[in-house]
Amino acid sequence: MFIDRVERGLGVVVLEARVRSEAAVCGRCGVPSGRVHGGYRRRLRDVAAGGVGVEVRLWVRRFRCENTACAAVTFAEQVEGLTRPHGRYTPLLQGLLTQIGLALAGRAGVRLAAAAGLVVSRHTLLRLVRALPEPVVGPVHAVGVDDFAFRRGRHYGTVLIDMDTHRPLDMFDGREGDDLAAWLRQHPEIEVICRDRSGGYGEGASQGAPQAVQVADRFHLWQNLGQAVEKTVNEHRAHLGDPAPQVPVDEAPATVQPLPEKKIVTRFREQYAAVHALAAKGLSKAAIGRELGLHQATVRKFVQARSVEDLIAKTEQREHLVDDYTGYLHQRWHEGERNATALFREIKKLGYPGGELAVQRYLRRFRHGRGHAPQPGPKPPSVRKVTSWIMTHPDHLKDAEKTALQQIRSRDSALNRLVGHVRAFAVMMTGRHGDRLEDWITAVERDSLAPLASFARNLRRDYNAVHNGLSLVYSSGAVEGTINRLKMLKRQMFGRAGLDLLRKRVLLSR
Repeated sequence: MFIDRVERGLGVVVLEARVRSEAAVCGRCGVPSGRVHGGYRRRLRDVAAGGVGVEVRLWVRRFRCENTACAAVTFAEQVEGLTRPHGRYTPLLQGLLTQIGLALAGRAGVRLAAAAGLVVSRHTLLRLVRALPEPVVGPVHAVGVDDFAFRRGRHYGTVLIDMDTHRPLDMFDGREGDDLAAWLRQHPEIEVICRDRSGGYGEGASQGAPQAVQVADRFHLWQNLGQAVEKTVNEHRAHLGDPAPQVPVDEAPATVQPLPEKKIVTRFREQYAAVHALAAKGLSKAAIGRELGLHQATVRKFVQARSVEDLIAKTEQREHLVDDYTGYLHQRWHEGERNATALFREIKKLGYPGGELAVQRYLRRFRHGRGHAPQPGPKPPSVRKVTSWIMTHPDHLKDAEKTALQQIRSRDSALNRLVGHVRAFAVMMTGRHGDRLEDWITAVERDSLAPLASFARNLRRDYNAVHNGLSLVYSSGAVEGTINRLKMLKRQMFGRAGLDLLRKRVLLSR
């Protein structure tokens, strides 16, 4: 190829060029030909030079194919590394735009390309990504599987990861066990399957790859243990703080009326009774949801709850913006300040982010005799904070947190035993001592900690996978990392994350 002329246009550099070879090769049959039929000018876009776009105006000749058996009568000559049939981008520019599309998708890719001197539409970037070939899946030794949400609570998909290379292998719509089993049957060489503890993937793995060892993910085990610990701490939340000081008789009101029940508590009681009444008649969760106008997940929560008090306890442990300033409000109340607006302005200067109405509601109980303001004292730690202390390695706790946790353990023997069980499980999990699992489950079942015993019983239902997860080196950390990246890609595309486009970006980008 020879360049005849270089021109500088408006925001673009134009190269006038032509090909001077004596013959060209037919793209269909591969037979060379020197018979020129005619010519035309092609306009090709190339990568930018110095932040300025480059356009190549190439004079291309058409040749007659001398192979009488070829279906092509004429063909256009191609320049290796510069042109391709029917292409308006050079291979170098197309590869660059494809990588931009994989990394940033549409609108963000357009902005980056413009900064580099390339003018392209978002539709072109997405079309280039969709045109990429599917990656070839070779032999797989260990595979990880997990679900992700297209739309949380409604539409889910499945992603599979090569646990040796940490690269995504495949994605498909749905999270049913049959879909996983069908994929596994195409790869009989798989020996290890890392998964969460959902029953669907467990059944699919057993059907599709009975020869493989199933490994329960340690992350989900620790997460489920944390949920059981939080429930247990919530049951004993009365012992988290120091005992309330006795109020002098002359300061206490003559009659203390109980606080009225919250509307959400009343609604929970009514819904809990209605759900269990329909469940006793044999209705499914979906039928109960349609009958009462509740989501199926809400129905499942009511059915699985041991009592309505467990559900009410969660609403009572919710933190409010005014909670961090109750000590100051109590102190000012005992000093004689009764103006809620004045108290609101005072705590506003201390950093209170809420509104005045919350302060008025908090002080209303003292005005109408439904309670009395106790002497200000240290606020007890929240249930979640105590749970985090229990679930954290003792060496990683601050001195104040260690002291507070030790005081809680000394006040409540049940929470003291809970800490012991959690730390024993942590040692078993981090040291991969799966041989201790049976003894740990037995010890927890003999204890009186109901939420922790329920967690232990669930471990028995998937005992082999849990035992392997606590014994083998495999874990689903790479799968969780891919799920996190997948969520970022899905949000980045602003609702354009159909399975075909999302699949290409997850499988082909790093």
